[in-house]
Amino acid sequence: MINSGDTAFVLLCAALVCFMTPGLAFFYGGLVRKKNMITIMMQSFIALGVVALIWFVCGFSLAFGGDVKGVIGNFQYAFLNGVGMEPNATYAGTIPFAAFFLFQLMFAVITPALITGAFADRMTFKSYLIFLSLWSLLVYVPSAHWVWGGGFLQQMGAADFAGGIAIHTSAGVAALVTVLVLGKRKIKQGEDTKPGSLKLFAIGTAILWFGWFGFNGGSALAANGKAAIAFVNTALAGGVTMIAWLAISWKHCKHPSMAEALTGAVAGFVAITPAAGYVAPWAAVIIGLLAAFVCYGAVQFRRKRGLDDALDVVGVHGVGGIFGSLMVGIFAQQAFGGVDGVIAGNAHQLLVQIIAVLVVAAYSAVVTFVLLKGINLIMPLRVSEKIEAEGLDTELQEEA
Repeated sequence: MINSGDTAFVLLCAALVCFMTPGLAFFYGGLVRKKNMITIMMQSFIALGVVALIWFVCGFSLAFGGDVKGVIGNFQYAFLNGVGMEPNATYAGTIPFAAFFLFQLMFAVITPALITGAFADRMTFKSYLIFLSLWSLLVYVPSAHWVWGGGFLQQMGAADFAGGIAIHTSAGVAALVTVLVLGKRKIKQGEDTKPGSLKLFAIGTAILWFGWFGFNGGSALAANGKAAIAFVNTALAGGVTMIAWLAISWKHCKHPSMAEALTGAVAGFVAITPAAGYVAPWAAVIIGLLAAFVCYGAVQFRRKRGLDDALDVVGVHGVGGIFGSLMVGIFAQQAFGGVDGVIAGNAHQLLVQIIAVLVVAAYSAVVTFVLLKGINLIMPLRVSEKIEAEGLDTELQEEA
């Protein structure tokens, strides 16, 4: 039977996750140079429309429809056939199945939008629209099915509470591939590369912070104790990582930085996402603390190697998602409604988590590479040198 409290909670969380995509637009928009600000914000906003249509037509069904040999769902829910006001025993026993659809839609929307921060200032808007559509259908949908929809990774026992594997690992690896394929930005000597608006960046972070409670807590799909623990763990991990990241960067750069502190908070949210409903609060603190060192180190390594990941999507989302997913295999406890990890005497879970991360990462890397090369055969992936110098907002205005 439908529980009105659970339904209201999940619908509210879906709205919070929806709000995160505009928050991401502000977050990324504030970090890029002013001449590219509108374009990268548009790349986030347009996902709300494009992915919603894909999810309605067949994306949701392929992710959560009847399992086909552990690889993909079927078309039983295409065009929302059978998705309505009644609950679904498999996924949503106390809420309308439509509420589950909506909540999962918001996950599907923000995942490809995360990738845009890596190739900021370089990709044409037309190419991005094609990439957004195909990547959502060919990478995110299968990954979601493998982890949450009854696919082979879920059958194997992989645990991913709110998207460390299906969302952050897949998007983070895809971001790395786009950076390698597109190459570095062309920045003239002496050109000002400072963020366009730290105020906008801070507003975006605030929205993401607020929305992440729905992102993680809503994954309990009920207004219950697991949701409460997920809320607590989200707050603790984000706060601890922010403080630790700030301390590390302060020592490294010899001065405090708001941009570094807020980036640290996001890294903490990413790291706790796959574990939020599976671990004790003390474990969330440890995960948050370790994530600061791991993700900050990844960002510094990227810079030393000269990879032009404009907004550090790989270091924050990719490495953070992978790290958090592995931490599930160490700190998870059945007492919190999940599985047992190493600390509870089940070392096998860590092996399962490693396999799941490797599978999704490898799949995302290969398909992303093929997609980018394929699109580039049809139309240029990268904007012209003239538009890159003038700013991508010029291209968007011309095409509009």
